Amino acid sequence: MKKLIAYCGLDCEKCDARKATLNNDDSLREKTAKLWTQLNGVEITAEMINCEGCRTDGIKTTFCNDLCPIRKCAVGKKHETCGSCDEMKICKTVSMVIANNDEAKNNLTVQVSSGKNN
Repeated sequence: MKKLIAYCGLDCEKCDARKATLNNDDSLREKTAKLWTQLNGVEITAEMINCEGCRTDGIKTTFCNDLCPIRKCAVGKKHETCGSCDEMKICKTVSMVIANNDEAKNNLTVQVSSGKNN
């Protein structure tokens, strides 16, 4: 599986936090922080927007590194992504993402159908 597919199936290559980090783009950090603040109902500052990818070595946002229940679960179970977990179809945790994001769901489903379970 592509290393920039997050545990939940989102594509980190498309993430504005990753783009802002790689390009040291403070304007994009501010835009992303404002959007994420609105979406999550908590204050997120531009300084918090630093991430190189959920499953890659390197810096991650505080949420991704320390708080994300999906990442915590997958790391704890030693799964490459949620797509390699037998409980994915009934999991309420990952359903927070894949119920509303067909691309993420497809990324995880492709992993299951290709037999890449580790």
